[in-house]
Amino acid sequence: MNSIHTELSIFIITLLSTLLFTLFIRRVLRYADVRDNPIVTEQRYKAGTPTMGGLAILLGVLLAACVYITDKNLIITVVIMMVGGIIGLADDLIGLKTKEFQKLVKSVSPDPIEIGRLTLKTGENARVTTPKAKKDFKRLLEEKKIEVIDEVPIKKEEKESEKIFAQILVSLFLVATGAVSTSVMGFNLGLLVIPVVIFGVVGSINAVNLIDGMDGLAAGIVGIASAACAIFSISTGNFAGSTPFLVIAGACFGFLAFNRYPATIFMGDTGSIALGAGYITAAFLGNVIYFAVIALAVPIVSVIVSLMHRAHIIKLPVEPLHHTLNYKGLSEKKIIILYWGLTLIICAAAIYFYHAL
Repeated sequence: MNSIHTELSIFIITLLSTLLFTLFIRRVLRYADVRDNPIVTEQRYKAGTPTMGGLAILLGVLLAACVYITDKNLIITVVIMMVGGIIGLADDLIGLKTKEFQKLVKSVSPDPIEIGRLTLKTGENARVTTPKAKKDFKRLLEEKKIEVIDEVPIKKEEKESEKIFAQILVSLFLVATGAVSTSVMGFNLGLLVIPVVIFGVVGSINAVNLIDGMDGLAAGIVGIASAACAIFSISTGNFAGSTPFLVIAGACFGFLAFNRYPATIFMGDTGSIALGAGYITAAFLGNVIYFAVIALAVPIVSVIVSLMHRAHIIKLPVEPLHHTLNYKGLSEKKIIILYWGLTLIICAAAIYFYHAL
């Protein structure tokens, strides 16, 4: 049975190794000129920052797995992270190519104007993305109600259906290990555990991937949530369930040394998909899926808001929600602190109420 000292050493080894690997990978990416080119207007100043830093996270957890090779749960978690990381790396490599250039326009009309699904007031900006927006653009330009202020390069990327298919493949790797218990939250699901695992993996990957849009936002949230899951597991005597979470937390906090605001490296899909897959894998293997979902509440809510936007239930000027907050005037630093703080409060409250009730 693992001790507190062993768990602490696992965390420290992963944190330090990821920190060093991040330093190395950042240098390599700069030499290779692998750099990000954000499409969100408020993030354009970050163009040129090295991306695909998730490679450092993968190396950090891989080293931890080599040190603690006898820990089955950790080995499976790291394998799933590697599979997710490879899929994310492929997506990042595709994203290095430019699909098209979208026009960035500013309203110069004294009255509010409609362009696509957005309503712009005088001086507000928007990218011309949808077919309706492109049709409105021609008319508004002729009427001299807008002016073009920039052209934004849009990355080439896989179709949504292809992304979901790849994420399902990640979940099938987890199912194939046979390590996931058929008993989830007290219910014996039998073969029904397969669609539950698929839903969980796809949901977790998309939640972490969507929240990865500001400096240190995803790494901080997953780091806090993973640390909370580890503390919860230890407090209930589930030391085996805590180990993968401590490794993920160590990797996140080690990466944050260079990814925190202002970031000098981004994790890319290589990191976000790996972290999303690894986090939910640790939750299933440690049988703490209910707590893990609560701990990841902030990204999950962000996904729900985005789905409501895409279903035309609500209208966001910029997707996802944290970019809308930035667009409305809240600084990036304040948004990051807000999201980290909410995650910390939710995790602390969940642990407190579990033991108090």
